[in-house]
Amino acid sequence: MKHFLIILSALALVACQSKSRFEQLLSRTDQFDIAIINGIVYDGLGQAGYQADLLIKDGAIAFIGDIDTAKIRYSKLLDAKGKVVSPGFIDLHVHGNPLSTTSFQNFPAMGVTTIVLGQDGSHPGSSGLPAYINSLETAELEMNVALFAGHGSLRREAEIANEGTPSADQLNEMNTLLQAAFEAGAFGLSTGLEYVPGMYAQKDELTGLAKIVSANGGVLMSHVRNEDDDKVEASLQELFDLGEFCDVHISHIKVVYGKGEARGEGILELIDKQKQAVTNITADVYPYTASYTGIGILFPSWCKTNDQFQQVLKTRKKELEAYLEARVIKRNGPEATLFGSGKYAGKTLAQVAKEEQRTYVDVLMDIGPQGASGAYFIMDEALQDVFITSPDISIASDGSPTMHPRGHGTQAKIIEKYVVAQKSLSLEEAIYKMSGLPAKTIGLSNRGVLKEGNKADLLIFNPDNIHETATYSHPHQLAKGFDEVIINGKLVRENGAITNESAGQLLKKYEQ
Repeated sequence: MKHFLIILSALALVACQSKSRFEQLLSRTDQFDIAIINGIVYDGLGQAGYQADLLIKDGAIAFIGDIDTAKIRYSKLLDAKGKVVSPGFIDLHVHGNPLSTTSFQNFPAMGVTTIVLGQDGSHPGSSGLPAYINSLETAELEMNVALFAGHGSLRREAEIANEGTPSADQLNEMNTLLQAAFEAGAFGLSTGLEYVPGMYAQKDELTGLAKIVSANGGVLMSHVRNEDDDKVEASLQELFDLGEFCDVHISHIKVVYGKGEARGEGILELIDKQKQAVTNITADVYPYTASYTGIGILFPSWCKTNDQFQQVLKTRKKELEAYLEARVIKRNGPEATLFGSGKYAGKTLAQVAKEEQRTYVDVLMDIGPQGASGAYFIMDEALQDVFITSPDISIASDGSPTMHPRGHGTQAKIIEKYVVAQKSLSLEEAIYKMSGLPAKTIGLSNRGVLKEGNKADLLIFNPDNIHETATYSHPHQLAKGFDEVIINGKLVRENGAITNESAGQLLKKYEQ
């Protein structure tokens, strides 16, 4: 009984303090843009939810606590009774170009209020990242957009041949371009070391760029050189070595062909051991067992570009055919490759071969390394779930408006499957992995966490009503259940319907 009375006294004290703060607020203003009442607030830091009201004014969170609606004026009242109020989700790994793609509404539909572009070594824009960032200044954005400079893009802008070794002048030019990207507002550098031209980069080149990242307090995000089971440790170590100079981040962490929980736990132990060497390492993961990229992933390093392909057809055709046959078998057979673009979109490699009465190798030889993209079912669910449920790994879609279902379902799937159905994540853990943790990873100091003064990017939803509807055969179906989405204090989705398509802002690192 004594303990119960102590708890009641503590709750009464909190309520009194909240009321006192509310009265102080009213002494300054009683006019607000949005009032949210009766919700269960999850702050984005991994703490359990608590009942509270929120007031939003001028794009920011003005108050969290108990409010008396009779004492305030507001433009919009949202009753969140029986629902969760959380920070908007921050997707650390997104592809696409808001200036050329008609709609990015797939992201707000799954609770994402901020996307991070410029991944896997490639940033949007054909005239350099500073020019692209400048063009976003006046664009109408559907959500907040942050940018990373892409290493491969910098390489091309410095006029380095795909397979070329950069000269000293070209290395200096890349460093200069990266510095200019930071000064324009970039949050870091991304590399795509499994792709052309990133695959040709060597240690000195990457080290020089890592030092620029460090000098600007940025993050180096990497699609590591090889994610295969027998190569992933060495590829991670290459990234860890760059961690001597700057913070490093593993994009879409996975172990291709690996099996079982123990294998995933072994990778986490490797990361933890490296962290003890004072290296700041972070990572993100998506909740799907199929990756998505260009068909060139099936081709050897000596046959990635169209020019290389044409030469190989003349000099090494039989060798290429043998390589493709072995490669596809290693990657779970032709049934495990599902075309996502080109004339065979929606069909597996096995289906195409059967329909056209030829071998899958012949189909690939006809397409070439640049002729299509696809989904590849090459990951083990038990292994990947170790990463998905790790408290230190963010959730990111690696998605876009135009491809793999992860671009329309990632954040919804985390809540629907891992929180509600499996209960392998608590709701507060899942929200943290999609808001507070990614904000901390790239240095967003005023988003991703619900606290007074932070930018008002919020969600209101019932976890039991969240549904991922996108599938591999129909990847463009919007997620359901994120009833209200608020971006920069503006209600962009209400009752699941779009109300505002241009509430987003361009985010710049130096303004954080």
